[in-house]
Amino acid sequence: MSQLIAILRRTPEVLPIYWMLFRITVPITILAELASRVGLIEWMAPAFAPVMNLVGLPPELGLAWLTAMIVGMWGAVPLLFSLVDISTLSIADVTIFSVLMLFAHGLPIEQKIIQEAGPGMTVTTILRIAGALAYGFILNQIFSATGWLSAPVDPVWIPLSGATTWPDFFWGLGEAMVWMFVILVALFWVLEILKLIGLMDLMMRALSPMLRLAGIKGEAGELTAIGLFLGISYGAGFLVKEARSGRVSPRQVFLSCAFMGFAHSVIEDTLLVLALGADIYSVLVGRVIFAVVATGILALLLRGVSETTFMATLYRQKA
Repeated sequence: MSQLIAILRRTPEVLPIYWMLFRITVPITILAELASRVGLIEWMAPAFAPVMNLVGLPPELGLAWLTAMIVGMWGAVPLLFSLVDISTLSIADVTIFSVLMLFAHGLPIEQKIIQEAGPGMTVTTILRIAGALAYGFILNQIFSATGWLSAPVDPVWIPLSGATTWPDFFWGLGEAMVWMFVILVALFWVLEILKLIGLMDLMMRALSPMLRLAGIKGEAGELTAIGLFLGISYGAGFLVKEARSGRVSPRQVFLSCAFMGFAHSVIEDTLLVLALGADIYSVLVGRVIFAVVATGILALLLRGVSETTFMATLYRQKA
């Protein structure tokens, strides 16, 4: 009982994390919504047509991916079946588009949170977009060569596009902020209880071989696991505190954020794209394998980068 009381007394430690997430999420979400409503995203979309050709997708879907990158996945999924006739899309098409969204979505918010943890915003953003294109290109080559997943897509859910009013938008944003606080508090308690009963150590031992292949060790591994299952907002949110305390080295913070950029929120986001008709092996198993391999390569490359160069070009830790 005394241990639970101690956890209760430490619960306010969540407040600085929540405030950091709140002051990033609210203004950027409003700006992204405004950009969407005034047509800025639609104006920028044609530049993405060549990129869509690279991964074998219809050029029109460039608008949908751009929307995902700026607004988020929930802003992009209504466009998937409104920009392109569903009868022309295969399971492979939806799977590749889902991969692009899973790797690179909500970048203004998520990358700002990652920047708060220390890694440079530009380099980690480039890594996420490059990772999306690389994995999408690999899948396109496999699907084209084998004919795998060439059947017409049969989605469980076809989202309908419908503009909401500004009051509806702000109401939804307010609900999201309330739920973020509830989730952060619940997550804090779950983590502390898991540590208390020893289950966290067991889970980390199970995940540690995979994370070691990616070059991620120790405390960074626990926080990377949070991001893997629950998303960057929570994984990187807790990582900010650990990075500033000095308990996690800058290089480990960088690798952890890179890994989370490639693979995060594997439960919620995966369920969303599965409902659209994507292939589970490609969007879940393959994605995690890609994240491990790509982050492992980054870890090897970082060994040849001096500390001075690393801190000057790849890391921007704040006091």
